[in-house]
Amino acid sequence: MEENKLKHLEFIQNIVTRLNTNSFQIKGLAITIVAALLAVYASTLKLDFILISILPTIIFWFLDAYYLQQERKFRGLYNDVAGVSDSPQKLKEFEMRPDLYKGGKYKYICVLFSKTIWIIYIPIMVILLATYYYIKLK
Repeated sequence: MEENKLKHLEFIQNIVTRLNTNSFQIKGLAITIVAALLAVYASTLKLDFILISILPTIIFWFLDAYYLQQERKFRGLYNDVAGVSDSPQKLKEFEMRPDLYKGGKYKYICVLFSKTIWIIYIPIMVILLATYYYIKLK
């Protein structure tokens, strides 16, 4: 494999790694903020803090999905540059065009409900709502 192609693949892999790291940090931050709001509820006993904690969960869910979408696009780019795609996009040397990857697994809605995303955020929201109604009806 030629040197420029290897360097291009290295650039793309570095971007994928950064996006993956951001996604991981977003999950941790979401859990931390929800825990902090639940701690505020525990000290004040105001049920509103349980409901308020759903908002950052939704925001982080959408943000995490965006990063995963970008990561998928750059993986598609990587596969095209590496020459392992079934129908590769035409790219110039060192060209970074994630905008060429649309539809299918690259669609935002598909990413939003992908297993790696919803398995974190939907259970958090279900637990928060269940806790809210359990305490309210108690």
